[in-house]
Amino acid sequence: MSNDTFNMSMRKFLKQVGVTSQQAIEEHVRREGLTSGSLKAKMTLTFEGSDFVHEVDGKIDLD
Repeated sequence: MSNDTFNMSMRKFLKQVGVTSQQAIEEHVRREGLTSGSLKAKMTLTFEGSDFVHEVDGKIDLD
């Protein structure tokens, strides 16, 4: 395994996840007309062909 290739590929994937997730959250907030409160969120990471599961729970404050 090439550490440089692995790190670059992982960073590219995580950037795509971050950017597209932020866009999806912003669109949801606009579409629903949300202006206050918070959203309980969960992100799940899996790998095809593996039983690996990593979940992150969090809260997104709107005000």
